[in-house]
Amino acid sequence: MIKGLLSVLLVLVAVSSSLGKPEKNIAKRGKRIPQTLSRGWGDQLIWAQTYEEGLYWARMQNKPLMVIFHLEDCPHSLAMKKSFAEDKDIQKVADEDLIVLNLVYETTDKHLSPDGQYVPRIIFVDPSMTVRADITGRYSNRMYAYEPSDIKLLLSNMDKAKKLLKTEL
Repeated sequence: MIKGLLSVLLVLVAVSSSLGKPEKNIAKRGKRIPQTLSRGWGDQLIWAQTYEEGLYWARMQNKPLMVIFHLEDCPHSLAMKKSFAEDKDIQKVADEDLIVLNLVYETTDKHLSPDGQYVPRIIFVDPSMTVRADITGRYSNRMYAYEPSDIKLLLSNMDKAKKLLKTEL
């Protein structure tokens, strides 16, 4: 009997102490709370957790999905991540006009690796779930690869993805 009362008392104390605290996910002063899903690519962005979730949000919000394939310990991925996260224009377009997803593993969708499985690789997917094979980087042997020096081309391709979306649909 005493154990039962003690258990109820502990539950009540735990519930009442959490009621007085503000929710952890509420942003303060207009800034978003950093998400671990960013993996350093932009803590203020809302990141999809899976490819399927990214496709869902792309359809629901009628925005293109940008999928970034990378590895945590790859020097090329790390350099691109740094440039991507520090570029204010890239972050603004990614935040306002795209659904973003970064993956450290390959998906089962073969359309996301049309010319091989290399990193870093950035692919755009239309809300109609069509992989945008026409939006590529500057390399012929790794068509969807970008380097830090390609950040302006990436920004241009991000703009291309959203502009073509509006004229196609």
